Amino acid sequence: MIQIKNLAFSYTGKAPYLLEDLNLQIPKGAYVSILGENGSSKTTLIKLILGVLSPVKGTISLSTKKVGYVPQKFEGFNSQFPLTVNELLKIHMKVIKLSDNNIIDDSLSLINMNSYKNSLIGNLSGGQQQKVFITRALMGNPELLVLDELSTGVDINSQSEIYSIIKDLNVNKNITVVAVEHNLNAALKNSTHILDLSGDTRLLTIDEYISRFNNDNVFNIRKVD
Repeated sequence: MIQIKNLAFSYTGKAPYLLEDLNLQIPKGAYVSILGENGSSKTTLIKLILGVLSPVKGTISLSTKKVGYVPQKFEGFNSQFPLTVNELLKIHMKVIKLSDNNIIDDSLSLINMNSYKNSLIGNLSGGQQQKVFITRALMGNPELLVLDELSTGVDINSQSEIYSIIKDLNVNKNITVVAVEHNLNAALKNSTHILDLSGDTRLLTIDEYISRFNNDNVFNIRKVD
């Protein structure tokens, strides 16, 4: 699904690089959580995958053009603007040139949000707003779903529901998921693979990551079960 070869990137276009000599092969149907300390370039990496940024060296190739994106905490969006869920999704329909009048209802059904179709965005909770933005990302029937810190600003109960929805889309719809994540427990519970940009930047299965995590002397005081 995603192939990254010898990737290097910096915002200056020269060394020192924020990401260097990165090689990854993310298979179709995977659910990859990207972990790492603040400043480890997690969001930078997904912007490179999305084509918002370009590598200084190396290549990134995707096997699909059907990509959905949920940015970090409604990036650039004023939730107090008097706009209904339906109006927001209709605007997105025009942006991505969709004409199927059923797409809004079908997408809202996937996220169990049909009853909020005519609600004002500003009247929704943080978790409900996040589900609307997931709905927006699903409208183009994506094969790849890219998420940036999905649980930021979302209450615990809504987090659980949202992660369950994303995992269901991954398992039952075979949508490949790449998610920047700060919630380690959610990453371990829902993902098929972990990419830790604070580590050796290899794509690890959950078992491989837990084994490395527990055997690393730095983390001996914090075992993963």
